[in-house]
Amino acid sequence: MAALELLAGSYEQIAFGYRVDTGDKEWTAKPDFTHHAHTASVSAIAASERFVVTGSKDETIQVYDMKKKTEHGALLHHDGTISCLEFYSSSHLLSGGEDGLLCVWSTKKWECLKSIRAHKGHVTSLSVHPSGKLALSVGTDKTLRTWNLITGRSAFIKNIKQNAHIVRWSPDGDKYAVVLDDTLNIYDLETASVSGTITNPKRISSLKFLNNSVLAVAGDDEAVRLCDVGRMKWVCEFKAHETRVKAVDSLMMDDHCVLVTASNDGFIKMWKLHLKEQLDSPTLLGEVNTDARLMCLALWKPSPAQQISEKAPKSEATTSAELVQELSKTKRVRITAEEVVLEDESKPKKKKKAMKIKKDK
Repeated sequence: MAALELLAGSYEQIAFGYRVDTGDKEWTAKPDFTHHAHTASVSAIAASERFVVTGSKDETIQVYDMKKKTEHGALLHHDGTISCLEFYSSSHLLSGGEDGLLCVWSTKKWECLKSIRAHKGHVTSLSVHPSGKLALSVGTDKTLRTWNLITGRSAFIKNIKQNAHIVRWSPDGDKYAVVLDDTLNIYDLETASVSGTITNPKRISSLKFLNNSVLAVAGDDEAVRLCDVGRMKWVCEFKAHETRVKAVDSLMMDDHCVLVTASNDGFIKMWKLHLKEQLDSPTLLGEVNTDARLMCLALWKPSPAQQISEKAPKSEATTSAELVQELSKTKRVRITAEEVVLEDESKPKKKKKAMKIKKDK
């Protein structure tokens, strides 16, 4: 198996990296680096083929080069906590914050290509469609917004009854999940309407589509629950940690799924799960104790660069049906580098710095 790294951010302002050694029955995670990344707790983390980014309540995004194991510098544009980060392909990063902005960054020169006033309140979560053409965002203004990443404009806005704090596309991109407190709603892309609803016993803190039909859900308790998206039923539940589970992530192996969980108890755990019709509880592959209160989690696995179309077709789709039709035309696109909107030049931007991350022996 190719190199795999567990990445986590903590309340104690530290970012952790653990290199995973895989075995037939047991996996071990060895410390690769620790870095005092921020001056406040780490609130979000994301990984691409080469870079890892962390966002914090200190209003900065720190960029790390995983190949060189060096800090690449800080991105300074948001005015408030960085609430969500997500890469699409290896070329762009999206960030959302408490300032209501959704920012699009180029990873080539780490420039802010667009800054969009996405929500009247905080941006609480965002998710990029597998095609790279759409993004969803939710915020504290009780709206779910769809963004056309080709034009950089809002496609449509849907009012929801409460403030949602998580939104995620399915791997196939034909549905998406929206979380409101303890309630999970599945939306159909073509109709833009709720196709199913299920309630978790506790407030949902994190979720991950393991495939297009199984969703892993973590809440403010020790358990992780698996939901059959088609039937909207809980099909498996297991105790993952001693305290509440803060984050989940996953990757597919040849014949099984590896589910990774992180908790306030300081542990990151790796679980082996066979995604078959009758789901059994996963078996523990390995674990590592960070001795920190973990807030967020990501997996880094280098892979060949994905091919991106150089030409972005013009799109003025404004309805869900039109967007479905537009998505069927091409697999992936490159976002256009339009002028920055709502650029805040009142604050001087700090120069990027390059410094070595502390290596753990």
